[in-house]
Amino acid sequence: MKKLVLIRHARAEKDTGGKDFDRPLKYTGIQDAAFMADKLKETGLIPEIIISSPALRTKTTAEIFTDNLALPPARFNKVIYEASQKTLLQVINQLPNEHDAIGLVGHNPGINMILYYLTGEIREVHTSTVAVIVFDTDDWASVSGGLGKLTYYSSPKD
Repeated sequence: MKKLVLIRHARAEKDTGGKDFDRPLKYTGIQDAAFMADKLKETGLIPEIIISSPALRTKTTAEIFTDNLALPPARFNKVIYEASQKTLLQVINQLPNEHDAIGLVGHNPGINMILYYLTGEIREVHTSTVAVIVFDTDDWASVSGGLGKLTYYSSPKD
């Protein structure tokens, strides 16, 4: 059984005058990410590793989760930034099989679309939202549309 922990990056500054890729988290975003990491810890739904977009806001969110959950440093994959549903599925299908529970930190609309594609669940994925999807397979490459079951969904607004 494989478990995907989808995490949308925490709340970021709207306009910093620079590139979108370099937008930092707001102070409230940092607090929200730490809060959600603690909620995951309380429920025991802890990924073994985290893979993230390298954009500053996702990178910082991933680091907050790895620090709070005592995980190894996050791994970064540049294709997650501005990824479509199709690209995110390719990332998921290439996840290392030696890990049964993996966190994926990304951006909307991609995170929202892949959640719907994998589970059929229509949810609004606000910043810092965490969604855990379970797949009845031992091979990430076989993960596909409609095969996932949403077993946990929470955001700081809940």
